[in-house]
Amino acid sequence: MELKVVAKAGTLESSDIQIIVEPDNHGINIELDSVVKAQFGEQIKTVIKETLDSLGVKNAKIFANDKGAIDPVIISRVQTAVYRSAQSTDFKWM
Repeated sequence: MELKVVAKAGTLESSDIQIIVEPDNHGINIELDSVVKAQFGEQIKTVIKETLDSLGVKNAKIFANDKGAIDPVIISRVQTAVYRSAQSTDFKWM
């Protein structure tokens, strides 16, 4: 899936994650700020990367500001931000 514009999904509320997606031409770059980064930072990045892979995103800059979100919330926020960025109406929710 090709990203076209900067898009975001999620909030900065407790137990949520805000995902900002930008088009890029240099692979996947994830910047993570999290209240639980020491314990779960790698898991959060893995969930983000796997979700991008499942959507066919090869190039993107991702800014993630996590406030303790669980994996299904992370997945839904990444999906929403990617679909918004791609300006897609062909939704295939996992």
